[in-house]
Amino acid sequence: MINMGQIVILGVFMLFSWIVSAQLKSRFRRYSQIPVNYGMTGKDVAEKMLHDNGINDVSVVSTQGELSDNYNPMNKTVNLSQDVYYGKSVSAAAVAAHECGHAVQHATAYAPLKMRAALVPVQSISAKVMNFIFIAMFFGAFAFQSIVSFETALIVIIACYAIFTLFALVTLPVEINASQRALAWLNNANITGYDTYPQAKDALKWAAYTYVVAALSSLAMLLYYIFLFMGRRD
Repeated sequence: MINMGQIVILGVFMLFSWIVSAQLKSRFRRYSQIPVNYGMTGKDVAEKMLHDNGINDVSVVSTQGELSDNYNPMNKTVNLSQDVYYGKSVSAAAVAAHECGHAVQHATAYAPLKMRAALVPVQSISAKVMNFIFIAMFFGAFAFQSIVSFETALIVIIACYAIFTLFALVTLPVEINASQRALAWLNNANITGYDTYPQAKDALKWAAYTYVVAALSSLAMLLYYIFLFMGRRD
């Protein structure tokens, strides 16, 4: 099932992903040395943004890891890595505000966020199905193909990648909108000034690129399997 075409696609996008990740970490390290106005920590920024948006039922907590920040809509927590939680820098403020942007989306029933949430269990099931097919094809190709044809397996894989691609594409406006909300609030609240706003924008731009690469990678794999399926039918 895995052949040279798939290896090339995976290799290319793994390279892109590494480049974007390296640039993202480089910028966050650089901007973590630049303070924001009022000496506010990431925790302070998050709590103020939530308060300014009338959100009083979301907690801001510290978590382990690097760039592991996220908003959990299930328990309504903004989870900030320790560097962001305690940091008083442009990087910390940008990340904290971005995650609060998701909390604002949740509070205002932002449609793409609701759609992404609805796709999460479907994506999880699709991943398990596809992993089963790949494992079965790898360890028991002949036995597996006597039960399910190669064409049928391709159709299932195409369906799974279609779901992955849809999820990745829906994620893009969710992440971009959260960054737009964050940057607008940081500017309006004077947390960033004319000299630090561009840096906050640059940091969140590179964070968004990681989702762009993921979406393009998923789309490329989807098209690859579609063309492979069509080629076998000719």
